[in-house]
Amino acid sequence: MGTRGVISDKWSMRVLWLCAIGSAVGLYMVAVERQTQNRNRMLAENLKAMEGEGSGEHA
Repeated sequence: MGTRGVISDKWSMRVLWLCAIGSAVGLYMVAVERQTQNRNRMLAENLKAMEGEGSGEHA
């Protein structure tokens, strides 16, 4: 019965590390997604500004 406790402790530690790594990966993916959205928003705003300037010059 003594070895059972050691095995369960080892597995609980593995599960804990798995959860920690999963959380870190999830946070990283959220950060990358937000960065991508911000970059797309900035490009769209720059494109609108360029279109506004272009139409102003031709008018």
